[in-house]
Amino acid sequence: MAQLFFRYGAMNSGKSIEILKVAHNYEEQNKPVMIFTSGIDNRDEVGFVSSRIGLRRQAIPIFADTNIFGAVAEAEVKPYCVLIDEVQFVSEQHVKQLAQIVDELDIPVMGFGLKNDFQNQLFEGSKYMLLYADKIEEMKTICWFCAKKAVMNLRVDGQGRPVYTGEQIQIGGNDTYYPVCRKHHKNPPL
Repeated sequence: MAQLFFRYGAMNSGKSIEILKVAHNYEEQNKPVMIFTSGIDNRDEVGFVSSRIGLRRQAIPIFADTNIFGAVAEAEVKPYCVLIDEVQFVSEQHVKQLAQIVDELDIPVMGFGLKNDFQNQLFEGSKYMLLYADKIEEMKTICWFCAKKAVMNLRVDGQGRPVYTGEQIQIGGNDTYYPVCRKHHKNPPL
C-alpha cells in the first residue's frame, strides 16, 4: 500500500543526497521514478536536485500552477515512486495533490525538505506535509557550533552575522544558513 512520506531536517542533513540515493536504488532495479523540485530553488539551476557533495540530477520544477497529480497521472511510464525535493516550498494544494497520487494512483510519494524557517516558523509545504503525511521522519545533523542535534536554521548575512528578520524564503547554502541547536539559534558564537 502506497504512503505519503515526509522526511525533514535542518540544513546540511543530507536531504538532497538521500533523494538521489532513493532514485538510484529504484532505477537500479529498473523501476522508474519521477523527481520534482521547487521551481524557486535556483542555487544550482532551476529544475535540478543538487547535493553539496556534487551529485545532481534533472527534475521537474514545481511552480504555483504546476499540477503534480496531472503530471504523474499522464506520465508515459507509471513511476514506482514520486520524489519531491525542497517540499517546504510547495503550496497546500500541491501537498493535497501528493496525497491524491498516493490515494488514487497507489504510488508512494516521498517529500524531502526543511520543517521550519530561520525564524522557527513552519513553511507552508512543511505544515501540510506534517498534516497529511502517513509517515514522518527526521533526518539528523549536528549544530554548526557544537555537538548537539541541529533543529533550527540560522540565517546569516554576508559578514556571518545572524539575521532574524526578513522574507521567509531566501535561497542559499552554507553562505546563508547554518544548521544549529536551539541554544545557538538565539546565541550563536559569531
